[in-house]
Amino acid sequence: MLLDMDGTLLDLQFDNFFWLELVPERFADRHGMSLDAARRSLTPRYAAAQGTLDWYCTDFWSRELSLDIAGLKREVRGQVRFLPGAEGFLTQLQERGLRTILVTNAHLDTLAVKAEQTGLARYFGAMASSHRYGAPKEDARFWPQLQREFGIEPARALFVDDSLPVLRAARQYGIGQLFAVSRPDSTLPARKIDEFPAIESVAHLVGAHTSLGS
Repeated sequence: MLLDMDGTLLDLQFDNFFWLELVPERFADRHGMSLDAARRSLTPRYAAAQGTLDWYCTDFWSRELSLDIAGLKREVRGQVRFLPGAEGFLTQLQERGLRTILVTNAHLDTLAVKAEQTGLARYFGAMASSHRYGAPKEDARFWPQLQREFGIEPARALFVDDSLPVLRAARQYGIGQLFAVSRPDSTLPARKIDEFPAIESVAHLVGAHTSLGS
């Protein structure tokens, strides 16, 4: 069982708040500009980095924006929370003794903050960050490295993520069962997803016609 973190287990509301509200506010303060000007400056920078390892890297954004991104995440870590039903689902996996690996693009700084805040690590046999492999999950280079490190049998693995580009890369590599989370931010409506089997929450996965527990 391979599980993404942000938007799959943890509420993406935190990340949306962080990057779309808090960072623009602090960037505006740091550089003496209006909030609107800050957002206009940040939007193309965000767009240029999406899909790359830099997008997930606190060190990159700290240099790029002259802000302590890891420190900001620690400052507002109280807003990090599980998506509805996610912690109960993880408890079920633990009780069934399933081998479960967290597979995330989060930088190690971010992973440490969120794991400390939520106690996430206790539910996993291992946690893998793409920053150790030098390629994000969207990149074909990520998957063979994950397989080598953990001895995964791709055809027998089940992977859940909220990112369609990530799921496409996993499909291309041959991961056997793929599910997309359609409601990664609990404050927003569910997205319509046709390309992959979709679930609003991992809590619905047990009844989604999978080989869970087999």
